[in-house]
Amino acid sequence: MSDDVAGPLKVLLVCHYYPPHVGGIENVVRSEARHLTAAGVEVTVLTSGDRSSVTDEDGVRVVRVRAWNGLERKADVPFPILGPKLLRRAVRWARWADVVHIHDAFYMTSWAALIAAKTTGTPTVATQHVMLVHHKSAVVGLVQKAVYATAGRLLMRTAHTVFTLNSDVAAFVRGLGARPERLRHLPNGVDTALFRPVQDAAEQAAERERLSLPQDSVLVLFAGRFMPNKGFDTLLAAADPAYRLVFAGGPAEALAGAGGSAIYLGSLAPAEMAAAYRACDIFALPSMAEGFPLTVQEAMSSGIAVVTTDLTGYAAYDLDRDRVSLVDRDTETLRVRLREIAEDSELRGQMGKYAREYAVERFAWPDHASRLIEAYRSAIDPGKSSADRG
Repeated sequence: MSDDVAGPLKVLLVCHYYPPHVGGIENVVRSEARHLTAAGVEVTVLTSGDRSSVTDEDGVRVVRVRAWNGLERKADVPFPILGPKLLRRAVRWARWADVVHIHDAFYMTSWAALIAAKTTGTPTVATQHVMLVHHKSAVVGLVQKAVYATAGRLLMRTAHTVFTLNSDVAAFVRGLGARPERLRHLPNGVDTALFRPVQDAAEQAAERERLSLPQDSVLVLFAGRFMPNKGFDTLLAAADPAYRLVFAGGPAEALAGAGGSAIYLGSLAPAEMAAAYRACDIFALPSMAEGFPLTVQEAMSSGIAVVTTDLTGYAAYDLDRDRVSLVDRDTETLRVRLREIAEDSELRGQMGKYAREYAVERFAWPDHASRLIEAYRSAIDPGKSSADRG
């Protein structure tokens, strides 16, 4: 914030869900909130919840508006439905803020925040995490296209800065009208202290015992929502005697029929997820379209070998392809590569060492927060603070 604006920088972070709800975007926003707060920023998060509330969580004000989550429960579409109170809350906290930071244009929380920002004259910054997400329902696909063509286009055209994770998402938002000079490449951060490598064989054995995992197998971990775009079904089909498959996430029904080929851990809190990475040997995510998935970053930080789909979005990250395995998204290619890594402990060690070093150098949250603050300061009109908006 410029010297003309008194007091600490006030930021309203907006996301559709927030922990304890499990998901990548919500974990990113919580980490942003915590590290911005540590940097002296006053942060309010506007999100959905089972009931309306305002709470203090680790020094962050979290404003939850009651939502109906039937679409997530019944159709595996993470889209909370909120009522009129959302817009009232959005206007209240947009007026308080110096800048509104909206995460992904697809959700009702984002639409309300955009209207509120325009109503109060508060500048906006956006992070677009994904492009169109593949879903088995054609209706869901049509709704996505309609939302991005309307609310998405408006947000991308008006946001002072639009952060994207890779070139694919950048091209997507340019297609929605985002100005090229306003686009910024910004990887998500990762907690490299929490997601750390296993210290030795004894610690890995202890983590496996705690999670009821077999001690005598090479374990391949998948973490995320069990949706087709994440590729969990491709990984299931790539089962092989050389390794055991371990799944963290949900819903459990998606693994019905997998039998003994899959071990299900359920949805895990961050500390448990970190333990799962340490307990396993390889992380596999054969997804169809991603930015740079947070789970891949966590696995790299945890120092285990990573196998994921060779998507163009990874190009900007200049990864050593001998040390992070980027493969075609087909079952046999995936199975062959996983078997090669499972049968070569020296290779797994080399891949894990590279992944950890890369994560520590590139994914530090304090650096991420600093770049956000720079964008916030640039977006703010020096002549109009939150106090000026009443």
